[in-house]
Amino acid sequence: MIFGFGINNKTVKELRKNQGLTVKELAQILKLDTVDILKIDDKRVRDLSEPLKTKIIPILRGDYLEKIPWL
Repeated sequence: MIFGFGINNKTVKELRKNQGLTVKELAQILKLDTVDILKIDDKRVRDLSEPLKTKIIPILRGDYLEKIPWL
């Protein structure tokens, strides 16, 4: 998924598991409560609100891994 074409049709849980993130880890990265992540876990990315979608898509795509200074 270089351009993220199919990312909107997948659930948050599926994309989170593909990145190897737990609910707690994703909540810490996004600075949200774990309860909030559990509420959206079964929703598709296209069904999320726009502010949340813009925060969560780069994490679920793995863009945050490119900013690690030691790589």
